[in-house]
Amino acid sequence: MKKVTSVISIYLFLGCTIALAETAVDSEKLTAAIKYLLTFVENSDCTFIRNDKPHTAKEAAAHMQRKYEHFKDEIKTPEDFIRLSASKSLISGKPYMVKTKAGQHMKSETWLREALESYRQKGHGKTAGMSQKFLSPAPPAE
Repeated sequence: MKKVTSVISIYLFLGCTIALAETAVDSEKLTAAIKYLLTFVENSDCTFIRNDKPHTAKEAAAHMQRKYEHFKDEIKTPEDFIRLSASKSLISGKPYMVKTKAGQHMKSETWLREALESYRQKGHGKTAGMSQKFLSPAPPAE
């Protein structure tokens, strides 16, 4: 009986260790993706419109960083970051807008999702916040 208990304990320990390692990797990828998005905003040549008032890229990035700190415990994916920290005003509910140098207006959520997709296409952070079952290839179609 002691041998069975020892074997079970070893499997539990190994399972917990693997789960913690995967969580650490996901956390690192999430942090990297958020840092990328904040830097992307800060280095852009865009004007950000929040509650009908224009803001510089640097101001927008600082505001998103503050909101990220507020929602940090709820943010599990880069999409959560965009939704909670970078898409709309908590007070008015109005979407944040981006105005490009060319004069194009779009929702910051759309703009940042496109930036995130580009980041992922370059091979960064594809698995951040995703469980392994969603990463397995789909079964072949019959």
